Amino acid sequence: MGITSTSLQLPRSRPEEQGIASEAISTFLKALHNNKLDLHSFMLMRHGHVVAEGWWSPYQSYLPHMLFSLSKSFTSTAIGLAVSENLLSLDDSVVSFFPEQAPPIVSDHLAAMSVRHLLMMGTGHVIDTMGPIHQAEDGDWVKAFLGVPVEKEPGTHFLYNTGATYMLSAILQKVTGVTLLCFLESRLFAPLGIKNPTWESCPKGINTGGFGLSLTTEDIAKFGQLYLQKGMWNHQRILSEEWIEEATSKQISNGDGGESDWSQGYGYQFWKCRNGAYRGDGAFGQFCIVMPEQDAVIAITSGTNDMQGVMNAVWDILQPAMKAKPITIDDLSAVDSLTDQLKLLSIEPPQVQATSSLEEVLNGRIYTLEQDAHPLFDTLTLHFSEDSADLILHNKEGEQTVHCGRGAWVESSASILDDSKTLHKIMSSFTWIEENTLELTLQFIETPFRITVEVKVDGDTIALKLAFNVSFDQSEPEVIIGRA
Repeated sequence: MGITSTSLQLPRSRPEEQGIASEAISTFLKALHNNKLDLHSFMLMRHGHVVAEGWWSPYQSYLPHMLFSLSKSFTSTAIGLAVSENLLSLDDSVVSFFPEQAPPIVSDHLAAMSVRHLLMMGTGHVIDTMGPIHQAEDGDWVKAFLGVPVEKEPGTHFLYNTGATYMLSAILQKVTGVTLLCFLESRLFAPLGIKNPTWESCPKGINTGGFGLSLTTEDIAKFGQLYLQKGMWNHQRILSEEWIEEATSKQISNGDGGESDWSQGYGYQFWKCRNGAYRGDGAFGQFCIVMPEQDAVIAITSGTNDMQGVMNAVWDILQPAMKAKPITIDDLSAVDSLTDQLKLLSIEPPQVQATSSLEEVLNGRIYTLEQDAHPLFDTLTLHFSEDSADLILHNKEGEQTVHCGRGAWVESSASILDDSKTLHKIMSSFTWIEENTLELTLQFIETPFRITVEVKVDGDTIALKLAFNVSFDQSEPEVIIGRA
């Protein structure tokens, strides 16, 4: 009796057959829930087999998920492949690839910065260069990066620097003539059976490198398994064992160890972990954890600000439960219980008060939104029906409609997450939390994000408050006033 899945690309097995008790996995999932660590998906591999997997509905196994900085480990892999093909060397100076975009005077520290320093986050910068990069009016991120002062000697100072990973992507594109995504397609993605990966690009058409890759949970697990297998896949060598050893070893100190998994040392776009493990990770809980001593890989996507809490649950519950031999059990109730638990994982839509007399007041009214709060949209309209409501937002780019179920998830596609034109899949619902206050929940099911929209009605005026579940900006949500 195995844990079933819609995907059959990786072999599946019962946890006990691979030396881990179903009960331990169940305890792990319950601990995450009790500590409000909002996972979206989870996959545990042991000895090359998927032994447990689950998606919190409305997230689904076939949907890609935004990886944020977990993308960095894939960029590092591309550099490893390029090195093996003699396309570049880790000791090549960064500025040598871009003489036209270098500043008029190249400082000694900038001249000394190498590809290796980009990989190890030891560029010598004292600020993350993404700020200046995003502010570049001409869209030339390479020129902006090279223009940031390099105040310390490269290789002597760790600073998590997403701009450094972008430069790896830019260098790869410079020497190969193709994007990072294209370069990896035949060398990594196709051999691993990873289909339809996407990667964001800068204004000059260079993949962002340090973020922007979207893959499924199983794709993340495959990537980790490739590293666990020292670069071998289906009896073919994909990546050199020497590169994997170097990339996942401590290349620079990033703290004094201790109980934090962010101070154990840093490799080439991989974090060293406690307990002999290493990982790639991304903001809000995107994980690829490789545990060589246990012959295990854990892939996780989530929407949490407590990433250390997720790691602690792995070390405290899962790791001690991994045994050297298969576990013999006579009672299969724990296996059945875990199977049911994984099938029933879900994010429930809020349900407080089903309806309100104010639906008649709101229905079809166009509310003009104040511009002082810099909203993405000019007007808001709500249309109610028996089982659903349509949230209609309008600006100079046109109209966006989000369908919301009455206490149930309903699917839409709209570009309302940011000021880009990117369409995102959204599962949305609504409920009344007071007679005069409507709450809409928008779950962006290919990202970590959930937006809660509170609409408080006061005569011809609405007070609109938008709150994100996770955000780089932890400030209080603004209140936007709308008038009929």
